[in-house]
Amino acid sequence: MEETENRYSIAFKQIAKLSNSDLPLRKLTNSIAGSTTKALQAAGCAILLLNPQKTYLDIIGAYGLSDIYLRKGPIKADVSYPDILDGKTIAVEDIITHKGTQYPEYAQTENLKSLLGAPVVQQGEVIGEIRVYTRTERHFKPHEKDFISTVANLIASILERNELKQYLQTRHDDNVTQQKKLSSFSYLPFTPSRPINFGHPSEEEFARLLDFYQVEWLYEPRSFPLSSENDKITEMFTPDFYLPEINLYIELTTSKQSLITEKNHKVRLLKELYPDVTIRLLNKSDYLRLFAKFGFIPLGENKMTGVQRYLFSKTQIQRRVRSLSKQISKDYQDKDLVLIGILKGVVCFISDLMQYISIPVVIDFMAISTPTDNTGTSIKITKDLDIDIKGKDVIMVEDIVDTGMTLNYVLNYLSAQEPASLSVCTFLDKRVRRLIDVRLDYVGYEIPDNFVVGYGLDYQGKYRNLPFIAILE
Repeated sequence: MEETENRYSIAFKQIAKLSNSDLPLRKLTNSIAGSTTKALQAAGCAILLLNPQKTYLDIIGAYGLSDIYLRKGPIKADVSYPDILDGKTIAVEDIITHKGTQYPEYAQTENLKSLLGAPVVQQGEVIGEIRVYTRTERHFKPHEKDFISTVANLIASILERNELKQYLQTRHDDNVTQQKKLSSFSYLPFTPSRPINFGHPSEEEFARLLDFYQVEWLYEPRSFPLSSENDKITEMFTPDFYLPEINLYIELTTSKQSLITEKNHKVRLLKELYPDVTIRLLNKSDYLRLFAKFGFIPLGENKMTGVQRYLFSKTQIQRRVRSLSKQISKDYQDKDLVLIGILKGVVCFISDLMQYISIPVVIDFMAISTPTDNTGTSIKITKDLDIDIKGKDVIMVEDIVDTGMTLNYVLNYLSAQEPASLSVCTFLDKRVRRLIDVRLDYVGYEIPDNFVVGYGLDYQGKYRNLPFIAILE
């Protein structure tokens, strides 16, 4: 036991010393992983952080694990040991057969047997985790679990210190350079707790572009073996980015012909060996065409005129609409459901919503006057319902609810027609502007007090057709 305490003491001293060093965060986390591995007499260690969307884990530090294992593929937060992200320290005696092992074939190739994992918690929120691996089956003891939990807490403190350091450096740079732009998108900051060491400035620029258009991305999450000799891998290919929303790998290239030729060869070989993998080789002029193709931006524009920031991409919108539709289908099973929308802003949302609802549903629309209609001093119904809703279960579908005044008026009007039930489903909730506290039963997203356009929402009749939602300047 004394020897164990000595190993732990050495590890804590090393980590404490590292926390006050000026090492880049990647080298710092690699060193912490090394100290942790040695203290637990393990085979290797990995430190992972949740990506901004909290859907995948990025490896930001590692020790003792091969490159092919570290880049085995995207690590899904809800699949790969989700109990850790629920705040639990877990011990897995048999990695190969455990249901939380996302890539058991890689663990078997790496000869990994057992795992000890702990959450990295910052201000009460789990932001990542640390995992330790062994090559012999092992039953981890309570003091080993306490040790790994303490290391996780130290990592959280180090990351918080690094975020503050980055923030202060950014403020300093802004004052000195007066917000000098490294590229056309350099004013868009990365999430502070997502340290990435890009191999080339073009990769950083592309990442900023992805962030601007709210496209989820992972940097170099997978390496593909391309050739081997005597059971040893002789050539691998690691694409620069993976875009989970469209299941696409991206390899960036420059104008240097020799590099283009080499990368084209690797991309062709990858497609032959892995026919289920979709990959694109892009140069700078290809970026925007890609975004336009998948509906992130309108074709022919590198940035929508007047659009300050993108809030929700086309894929994010559709994912949330499907979730709302699934819940409504469950709640209204065997009921006489009617969806009612107010023209015109709700058209996109209600059209998508009804397509995903799996039970029979009837649709109807209303129209009301606005202050610019010159129809009088008070709100009026300019188009009434075509159907009788008495005794039916009604959901009032809204594109956005802000003050609640219009919605309250419409709900009172519909209630007078004696429906069996009356609920509200809104895609956007601008709660900060609420004047009348109306009940919202289904909400897509709550948003800040900004003027938003797209997905049916307009400014002077324009922008309704955009497949995403953005903040207008």
